[in-house]
Amino acid sequence: MFRTLSKKAKLIVISGPSGVGKTTICNEIVARRKDVVYSISATSRRIRKGEINGREYFFLTEKEFKRWIAEDKFAEYAIVHGNYYGTPREFLEENLKKGFNVLMDIDVQGAKKLMPLYPDGIYIFVLPPDFEELKKRLIKRNTDDEKEIENRLQTARAELQYMKDYKYVVKNINLDDTIAEILKIIDTETQ
Repeated sequence: MFRTLSKKAKLIVISGPSGVGKTTICNEIVARRKDVVYSISATSRRIRKGEINGREYFFLTEKEFKRWIAEDKFAEYAIVHGNYYGTPREFLEENLKKGFNVLMDIDVQGAKKLMPLYPDGIYIFVLPPDFEELKKRLIKRNTDDEKEIENRLQTARAELQYMKDYKYVVKNINLDDTIAEILKIIDTETQ
């Protein structure tokens, strides 16, 4: 597929609580912006129904993940909800050099590690309308049991303290409006 390159290729980081809509937002941005490629993270978590290795994530065993850490293959990595998540360094660097904006959906731990490495990146924190709506979205997603949903809500509350570190904070009340706002941010930052 032919893609038009950006004038100033940048790292675009989307963070926010589980269930806030990050994956949907990222998919829409990639579909609408030909100068944006989606960074596929690696993880040690179990593959979920409908996921494909190399599409949503690179699924590694914990042993494989630790070997990649030892070989310095990650730009960042973190342990979230008991699983390892990381950004393969080679993918980021190759695409930025080619002139593509690289879009990432990562947690606040990962974003904090990337901020000093990519200070001109576009860092966006997505908020839910409120925690009751977030809980409804997590239940509707139907991927976690009740205990895991409560863990994710607790993590979400803790993550809110880091939104001050992001250049942009967007509340996802209406998905179309949220996507439009984020696309406008990207347009402004990559001119």
